Amino acid sequence: MRIAVLSDIHGNLPAFEAALDHARQHKPDLMVIAGDIIIGSPDSAACWQLARSLGCPILRGNHERYAAHFGTPAAHPDWTTERFTPLQWAVNQLTAGDRRQMEQLPRHLRLPEAPDLLIVHASLRDDHDTIAPYTSDAQLEEMFPGVQERFIVRGHNHYGQLRLWKDGWIVTASSVGLPLDSSPTAQYLLLDQTKTGWRIMHQSVPYDLDAVIRRFYDTGYLEATGTMGRLFFREVTTASHHLVPFLRLYARWQKEGDITLRQAEERFFNHYGSTL
Repeated sequence: MRIAVLSDIHGNLPAFEAALDHARQHKPDLMVIAGDIIIGSPDSAACWQLARSLGCPILRGNHERYAAHFGTPAAHPDWTTERFTPLQWAVNQLTAGDRRQMEQLPRHLRLPEAPDLLIVHASLRDDHDTIAPYTSDAQLEEMFPGVQERFIVRGHNHYGQLRLWKDGWIVTASSVGLPLDSSPTAQYLLLDQTKTGWRIMHQSVPYDLDAVIRRFYDTGYLEATGTMGRLFFREVTTASHHLVPFLRLYARWQKEGDITLRQAEERFFNHYGSTL
């Protein structure tokens, strides 16, 4: 059995199309979308519709949860603020039916024909868990309570990773539309079933980066989403971290005195010797 796992598309339609074309050439028996189809690049609705058209299993990532819960009692109060303009952009693209479908997506996937394989977005416990090389075994036990499968496949981290755990592996697929390993390619995972487990093959596919750059400008996304949209733009074009480092520094600067998001953006990029 061959499985293609595509995760963390984040509204990047050219990257999604390139990864799909490449995966189809390998003739997988099953394709799985492991969450976070939306939010980041401008084309969340188009990516969602393309994913739905595949007729394959789709897991709910944290970004589908954000969209599904936006405007409901489950929403975080910050989601209507300037810090979450990319979420607001995506919600405005999606229909109420789209968001209901996202709410109903499963959180994990187990296959009868692959009893040694578990697929999740981030962890079995939570859709926002990060696994780093230094994540302890005790922390992993909390993320995957009672799991018996030898192979756990996940996304969320945006860079490929293999972690030996117990007598098996935790395999992190990279991101289709927003990789953070300094390689701006469309990245996904192929799994080949063997007699002793799964052969793990991380894939990196060149795609038309200029096409998604044009989408950031032509759609009005950058003007509408401001600082946070510009940070996503930098992550897509450089395949490197900007959002999380910025938000950590912004939180620290807020404790030191009043500072707007735009002022924090200017300080952040001056700190790194870069301007937009």
